[in-house]
Amino acid sequence: MFRLNKKKLSVAGISFSCVLLLAVIVPFTRPSLLNVLKLPLSFLQFVSDEFNGLIFYHRNMIQNAILKKEIAILRQKLIEYDDVVLENARLNALFDFKQKTSYKVIAARVVGSSVDDWSSVAIVDKGTSHGIRNGFVAVGYKGLIGRVIEASSRSSKVMLINDPNLSVSAVVQRSRQEGLVSGSLSGSLVMRYLPLESDITVSDTIITSGLSQVYPKGIPIGKVVSVGYEFSGLSRYALLKPFVELSRLEEILIIIP
Repeated sequence: MFRLNKKKLSVAGISFSCVLLLAVIVPFTRPSLLNVLKLPLSFLQFVSDEFNGLIFYHRNMIQNAILKKEIAILRQKLIEYDDVVLENARLNALFDFKQKTSYKVIAARVVGSSVDDWSSVAIVDKGTSHGIRNGFVAVGYKGLIGRVIEASSRSSKVMLINDPNLSVSAVVQRSRQEGLVSGSLSGSLVMRYLPLESDITVSDTIITSGLSQVYPKGIPIGKVVSVGYEFSGLSRYALLKPFVELSRLEEILIIIP
């Protein structure tokens, strides 16, 4: 049977007194105690964070490299996707034009350009084996592009309408005023030999006249951006912006007579 002796009672009494004393003292000493321990605890937290950073630095560095590589791959895929979307849009537009036009045409892809600074020539992947001959006219779904000047078995050279050596008989679609459109060394289009009283204004649409047998009638060429007078003062001229972006050609159609 369990019996209490004086020694045990003394220990129990002392323990109870200590607990009671702590219960009374702690509420009053807690703020001071926390202030004393705040700096050491902050230091220990800092040391812990730095230690964890050193431990996980290598792992984080590897994960960061992996993430950067994945981001680069995703960006490349987005660029390729956008390029496919744009290509499909161009091909669909060419297909629609091919279906609607009364001309027989052959689709060709631009694979190169001339290295000559004095001419504007595009090289396409279709030639005489596909039915293409010198003199055939090249167009896009937006308008006139140029004319074939050299055809081999598997490729052809197309002189663009902004080349100074190429001229096209043209008319103002609105007023039917005639003129001659040619390229220039600056790469722009100029409509010349316009009478002083000619009816032509900015934003007029210029199309092929069909007066020659080379270019079919009614193919859009460009839009008038400015009108001026020749140095002689005897005629006027008009600067045109071509409907087709000649510096960004990728696919064209060649008209088969």
